[in-house]
Amino acid sequence: MENPLVKLEQFGQSIWLDNISREILQNGTLKKLVDEDGLKGVTSNPTIFQKAISGGTHYDEQLNDFYSRNPEAAPFDAFVEVAVKDIQDAADILKTVYDKTNGKDGYVSIEVSPDLAYDTKGTIEQARSLFKKVNRPNVMIKIPATTEGIPAIKQMISEGVNINITLIFSPKVYEDVVEAYISGLEERVKKGEAVDHVASVASFFISRIDTAVDKKLDEKNYPDLKAKIAIANAKLVYEKSKELFGSERFDELKKKGAQVQRLLWASTSTKNPEYSDVLYVEELIGKDTINTLPPQTVDAYRDHGNPANRIETGVDEARAQMKKLEELNISFEEVTKKLTDDGVKLFADSFSDLLKTIEGKKYELK
Repeated sequence: MENPLVKLEQFGQSIWLDNISREILQNGTLKKLVDEDGLKGVTSNPTIFQKAISGGTHYDEQLNDFYSRNPEAAPFDAFVEVAVKDIQDAADILKTVYDKTNGKDGYVSIEVSPDLAYDTKGTIEQARSLFKKVNRPNVMIKIPATTEGIPAIKQMISEGVNINITLIFSPKVYEDVVEAYISGLEERVKKGEAVDHVASVASFFISRIDTAVDKKLDEKNYPDLKAKIAIANAKLVYEKSKELFGSERFDELKKKGAQVQRLLWASTSTKNPEYSDVLYVEELIGKDTINTLPPQTVDAYRDHGNPANRIETGVDEARAQMKKLEELNISFEEVTKKLTDDGVKLFADSFSDLLKTIEGKKYELK
C-alpha cells in the first residue's frame, strides 16, 4: 500500500515536520523522514527548542565549549549558537529537496525572539542577523503576523530574505500578510533585483481556533458547529489565496519568476481527544499548500491517512458556518485577535523557560 504521506504530493501538498532536535538530526530520523515519507521541510519554535534542550544531554558539549570561550555571554547568545547549528544541519539534510524542487520546498524555519513581536525595528535587525548567521539558501526566518510584524515582513522580503509568517488566525490579517509579501517583491523589482529565489509561507493556525470557538459554542449551547469553524475558515482563506495570487498584479511578478506564497497549515494536531487524530490533515489537502505536522501526527497519518483533494469542497457550507457564528453573536475577529496575543505570550513564556534552562545548564556544566 502506498504511504499516505507520500501520496499527498499528488494533490500538490507538501508535508513539513513541526519539530527539531539534535537527536533526530544525529540519529538519522530526519533523513529517514525525507527519504521514506517524502518530508519536504522543518519548522521550529521556542517551545520545540525548549523541549529539545531541556530534554537531555545532546547540547551539553556545545554549550560547555561556548561558555568556556564566552564565560560572560547572555543565555540568548548561547541559544543562538546551538539553534543555528541545528538549523544549519537540518538545512543541509533538506538541501536535496530544495534543489530538486527548484527552491519551492526544502526549508527549515527559525523564529525571531518572541519578545520582539511588537517591535518592528528589533524584528528586522534580528531577522537579518539570523539569516546571515545560518547562511543557508534554504532557511526561513519566522516573523509573527502582529501589527508590528507586518512592516518587518515587507522589509525582509524586499531584502531577499525567506520569511515564514507565523501566528495567522484571521482572514483579514492574512490579506495584510499577502500584501506585505507582494509589495516586498515589487520593491525588489524596482531595485532591479531578482525575485525568483525569494520564498515565503503564510502559517495559518488551525486547531487553536476550534479550541477557542468550541468553548464559546458550549456557552451558547450550540454544539452543531463544534470542530467545524477552523476548517471552514481555512477553506475560505484558501479561496482568497487563489484570488490574490491569480491577480494581474501578481501575474507581473510571476513573469519574473516569483513564487506563490503558499499557505502553511500549522497547529494541526487535534487538541480534543473526541476528534479524529488526522482531522486537520484530511480536511486541508489542496494544491500549493503545506501542512506542518508534529511527530505523532506524522505517524498517525502514515498509519491511517486517506488523501483526497478536500480543501475546495464544501466552500458554500463553510461560508454558511461562518455566517451562523456571526448570528450566534460570536465575533470571529475578537476570537482571532485574542488567539494572536495568547500565541505570542505562549511562545514568549516558552522562550523565557528556554533561556532559564540554558542558564541552568551553564552552572551545571561548570
